[in-house]
Amino acid sequence: MNALLPSLATVLAYLIGSLSFAVIVSRAFGLSDPRTYGSGNPGATNVLRSGSKKAAAVTLLLDALKGFVPVVLVKYAGPQFGLEEGTLALVAIAAFLGHLFPVFFQFKGGKGVATALGVLLGISGWLGLLVLLTWLAVAVISRYSSLSALIASIAAPVYYVLLDGSLWSAEKPLLAAIIAMSALLLWRHAQNIGRLLKGQESKIGSKKDKAAATKGKAAKH
Repeated sequence: MNALLPSLATVLAYLIGSLSFAVIVSRAFGLSDPRTYGSGNPGATNVLRSGSKKAAAVTLLLDALKGFVPVVLVKYAGPQFGLEEGTLALVAIAAFLGHLFPVFFQFKGGKGVATALGVLLGISGWLGLLVLLTWLAVAVISRYSSLSALIASIAAPVYYVLLDGSLWSAEKPLLAAIIAMSALLLWRHAQNIGRLLKGQESKIGSKKDKAAATKGKAAKH
């Protein structure tokens, strides 16, 4: 098969993933740059610390869509152009890597939770839903966003393997891509893991988050 189309699809997926919507949306809403307050992470959770739930929701949706759209396009339109599972896996990981290392933002991106979810939803709606429900369950019980992301990350490849043949047909290239995303998510949460072990991680809606929001607003003025 001609390598041009798979390469082009992979590069385009990376460029789409490189759109740091936390920064873009914050600018559109007149908020402080999310890289300047809170965790410094350009993601929906940190945008929420600005005090704008609407901006955080828009960021979350767009970050998920930039993982979902490239995968779905290749999954359903790709076969007629000879793009099979191998290309789908490359596009999936490329969109995710774009978020982590965005070429448009000095390669300083977010942790990739929402984009990874979008990728998983594109691979299989059932897989994405199971991972999302896992994240929600842990978040409700623990109130730790980071712990929710960590457990959901580990669960993703486990679900993909265990439910092969029932809700979907597992493909080795896609399994490799999911494992790679999970490993990268764990790596990106290394500092969170350290704080969780020390009991220093802030909970969703904690005073520490509210203080970060106040600091972010002050930085804007």
